[in-house]
Amino acid sequence: MPTSIQAYEDVVDSLPLTQKIGQLLMPAAFVNDSEDEIQRLESQIRELGIGGICFFHSRASAATNFEGEKEVPVNPDSLGRLKELIARYQKASAIPLLIAIDAEWGLAMRLENGEAYPYALCLGALPPGHELVRRTGFRMGLDCKAAGIHWNLAPVADVNLNPANPVIGYRSFGADHHHVAQHAVSLYRGMQQAEILGCAKHFPGHGDTATDSHLELPVLDKSADSLDAIELLPFRSLISAGIEGVMPGHLTVPSLDPTGLPATLSPTMIRDVLRGKLGFRGVVVSDALNMHAVSKRYAAPGELAAVALNAGNDILCFVEDLEQSVAAIADKVSHGDKNSITAQRLEDSFARVWKLKERVFQSDTTTSSPNSNEPKLKPESPGALRKALAAATLTAVKTRTTERDTTRRAWILAGEDLGPFESELGAGHLGNSMRISWDKQGILSQDSRWPLPDESEVVLVLAPPKLKPAGNFGLPKSFTDFLVTLCEQRNVSLCLLGNPYVLNLPGCAQAAEILLAYSPLAEFQKQAARYYLGKVEAPGNLPVKIPGH
Repeated sequence: MPTSIQAYEDVVDSLPLTQKIGQLLMPAAFVNDSEDEIQRLESQIRELGIGGICFFHSRASAATNFEGEKEVPVNPDSLGRLKELIARYQKASAIPLLIAIDAEWGLAMRLENGEAYPYALCLGALPPGHELVRRTGFRMGLDCKAAGIHWNLAPVADVNLNPANPVIGYRSFGADHHHVAQHAVSLYRGMQQAEILGCAKHFPGHGDTATDSHLELPVLDKSADSLDAIELLPFRSLISAGIEGVMPGHLTVPSLDPTGLPATLSPTMIRDVLRGKLGFRGVVVSDALNMHAVSKRYAAPGELAAVALNAGNDILCFVEDLEQSVAAIADKVSHGDKNSITAQRLEDSFARVWKLKERVFQSDTTTSSPNSNEPKLKPESPGALRKALAAATLTAVKTRTTERDTTRRAWILAGEDLGPFESELGAGHLGNSMRISWDKQGILSQDSRWPLPDESEVVLVLAPPKLKPAGNFGLPKSFTDFLVTLCEQRNVSLCLLGNPYVLNLPGCAQAAEILLAYSPLAEFQKQAARYYLGKVEAPGNLPVKIPGH
């Protein structure tokens, strides 16, 4: 297994063209995959000189099937399997592999037993500069490092201005561009101190769109001045902070590139705007090239990879046709027509990628030195960090104008795995309670005519089944109809353990009180219960605009 790497100057003239191309490829590796597929990737790593791999949970849960119906395998020890596969793939490679993963809210984003932290929109409830954001990045970075990962493809630098955004939403720090910029830098600073590489995404900003780029091509139809003032600010800030990578998004931006090309495939967006205007000198990592926003454009195997490289991407992520991509790129380098890839274009990308690998494998620190003005962080347990985050982010979106009648209070617990809330509240407070649960097919109780509680005071604890807005966050119509009726006829305190945008659903605005706990993680459930017991306050701030709140 390789543990060190030669200097760029020692390989620049000796490494064959095809191996230089291979170093720019970062195919997907699946933690839960068949042995045949694992051996196939090992062979490709050996034969093509692959430079890195990006881990996903499984083929059924990756990218273009994210909203699909394929059955997703469950592996209670995905983390252990990840470590095994990293060792196998590194052993198969003559040159150390860069190991990447999307761990925007921790390894749990891809692994059942990876540590989970709240998603970015929850961190957005903290004021700018709050130390907990940096501590979260540090803890996530330590988790990645312990697993053998070098590169966390985070933070998300998108400013989420569209409540209906199907693909960003809760992954963004919020709707205020200054706020997003400060939080993104803080999270990266924490990762940096843990010696983990970072990547700002999805350039030039995917937040003000309403199309899922896994499936179709979004259009960001805003003026150049507006983009410069809002969407580009977080990317500027992260570039100034020394971020190692930037990931262009699969979206077209007519005001900056009228050709209609996605930013991922646009020389104007990458070379002129990102490198020219913003001055980025690091590694450009394409978004997953299997996503339909770009993959549908090219039928010939390998053609998409060649176009993406020629546009200015240095690393081609989630390339599916590896052999054909190497061949197609090599062919275009050797030709001299207008569609060719110049030898210099290829060499520029190879140099950037190789020198980044030198930083990872030739020194004791993966990243550039953290800001000397910031105090050095000390490791803390994931549970302690989650507890601190739950206390600091709990948000009172709407408070009562009348006194609570705690003597005649009914509880409705809607969702799965609400045991932490129940145990913290105590059985004595749940004497009059009702439970509602659902699965992928809808409400498990087939009775859509649920009785309203007799009590005037009702606390509805809601943990929606999905974080994304598709299909009302997975909430069946029978439940949302019930919610409307309940809020019209009773004094309801709504406790939301999920995406703040759920508050846009019918009925929520009529709730007499709204408590936002952001996450169903146990620590967040317990903090919400303490609020109803009168033991804690709710200091967080709503990071997005919700009409009526």
